[in-house]
Amino acid sequence: MVKVWKIEEIPTTKIVNNDVVNLTDDERQTVLKDWNECEQEVSDNKIVEIREIRNKKLSETDYLANSDVTMPDNIKTWRQALRDIPQDYTTEDEYDLLLARDEQGNLTHTVWSKP
Repeated sequence: MVKVWKIEEIPTTKIVNNDVVNLTDDERQTVLKDWNECEQEVSDNKIVEIREIRNKKLSETDYLANSDVTMPDNIKTWRQALRDIPQDYTTEDEYDLLLARDEQGNLTHTVWSKP
């Protein structure tokens, strides 16, 4: 779920030339709109990255789907888990878990590990 900012969370003041200035209601509404658009963009970028990784992982085993090859059950199950990512992972926290990497830059979530 994408973070949705509420007007109550938007500051009522800003600093201009070292002075504290009150924000107007219109300015606060603009900040609110900008912050929410930014949150959506970040989420959208994560979804795009997850989709690209998933498609790459699926393409690595596409050759096993040929009619003259018998795909092992564990690969079938793994490929199905990859295809199920959009419905199984729907929150911002889950996107972060899917995109988590170790010190070497390798994805750490188990869904990416080919059996």
